[in-house]
Amino acid sequence: MVVALPAFFAAAGRRFLASLLIPLAAVTGCTEQSDDAIRFGIATAPSELDPRFATDAISDRIARLLYRPLVAFDERAMPVPELASWERLANTHYRFELVNGARFTNGDQISAADVTSTYRSILDPDGASPHRKSLSNILRVEAIDSRHIDFFLHRPDALFPATLVIGIMSASDVQKGEQQVFSGDFSLVKRTHNGGVQLLRRRDGQVVSFVVIKDVTARVLRLVSGDLDLLQGGLSPELFRWLEQQPDVTVQRTAGSTFSYLGFNWADDFTGKRAVRQAVAHAIDRSAIIEHVFTGTARPAGGFFPPEHWAGHDRLTGYDFDPVRARALLAEAGGLDRPLRMEYKTSSDRFRQRIAVVIQDQLRDVGIEVTVASHEWGTFYGDIKSGRFQSYGLSWVGLKLPDIFRYATHSTSAPPAGANRGHYLSKPVDALIERAEREQSLDRAAEHYREIAELLLYDLPFIPLWYEDQLVITRTNIVGYSTNEDGHFAALADTYRRP
Repeated sequence: MVVALPAFFAAAGRRFLASLLIPLAAVTGCTEQSDDAIRFGIATAPSELDPRFATDAISDRIARLLYRPLVAFDERAMPVPELASWERLANTHYRFELVNGARFTNGDQISAADVTSTYRSILDPDGASPHRKSLSNILRVEAIDSRHIDFFLHRPDALFPATLVIGIMSASDVQKGEQQVFSGDFSLVKRTHNGGVQLLRRRDGQVVSFVVIKDVTARVLRLVSGDLDLLQGGLSPELFRWLEQQPDVTVQRTAGSTFSYLGFNWADDFTGKRAVRQAVAHAIDRSAIIEHVFTGTARPAGGFFPPEHWAGHDRLTGYDFDPVRARALLAEAGGLDRPLRMEYKTSSDRFRQRIAVVIQDQLRDVGIEVTVASHEWGTFYGDIKSGRFQSYGLSWVGLKLPDIFRYATHSTSAPPAGANRGHYLSKPVDALIERAEREQSLDRAAEHYREIAELLLYDLPFIPLWYEDQLVITRTNIVGYSTNEDGHFAALADTYRRP
């Protein structure tokens, strides 16, 4: 190996902390703003606050503050009532009953007409909702009276209620294409000049401002200086540890479900070989990366879902670090008699670049020369969706439903039909996905999903790396905020500034 791991990580940490000194001096003189808004620093602006069209994590999380869905999830990711309870009247017929007293911000009661209007607009082929495909099993939706809605399906689906997580809009707003009234704990005040968002809490008028600051160090220093009140996610572990030492700052860490992985192109002459993918899996020392890069703020992953998820597999933890086995597998693939080269694509995020460099170093030790290609997000993600890669690093955020198996691994889900970006093909996996979707027992479906996870770990269309923790930083006078494993912002409904 070129350099010992602990020394490599320690040197990187020193360089990183040293880089804080100059910008820190520049901002410590800033004074806290006079208004009493709770200021939440975010890295990117939400692209869409209409729940029918929101897909990226920040858009979805803010949209959920504005609009309540019919269904939510418990700690095992099982569906539970939010705006409505339900019963299954037949294998393809569900009836939902709205809770009493739920109202929009204009005082109107949320009705069955609002629900049908929201979902019919999503299912409309001319509506261009990206959620239409995930709800394509809905044959029709009908309002029985003001509080009862019937959903009829094309085929049985025991998990159907868990798909109804789109926030409910008023029928009037859907018809007009507006966002004037809201069903959630907040209403929208305005968009700010740089893409930020200002919300008003319905119960007490507290303002929450989402402030866009792209650079993570700048966000952290704005928090330390008092210009921001709250940060969540997007923090390198060194920054998190540094913040633990700062006065007037509170740090929180929650075991997360954000699934990070290394994806491969199956059509490539090199990464298309299973022995090569196995060698890469054995060459990556995930424990060292978790300890030294994440400073313990992650845990090894064996598949899409952590073991506490109802469809998770508690015996899968991924491939052991074994460089000797990695070299043997590369020899088996006929690759040690010539230079082995692989391109690894990642975003321009500095922390993701550091991870890529560490993996580059570890793969060099077994005989693979890795070129790290770093691009700004739009270019990087465009390349991944278009299949222009040998390998890449990415994460799935907020996974709840096992439909991810169809979306990301079924042979019919190559882009644009889905996210099988490496063009993985497996008839056994396809058959198990289809069998699980037909099951009326969730316990039996979970058994099939665990079988799929085992096959995926054998085939390695992607290498499961780790589940990343949710990291939250607040000023000490901000009370009541916490998050869960998928990073939602729901606790803002009960967050306040202590005098």
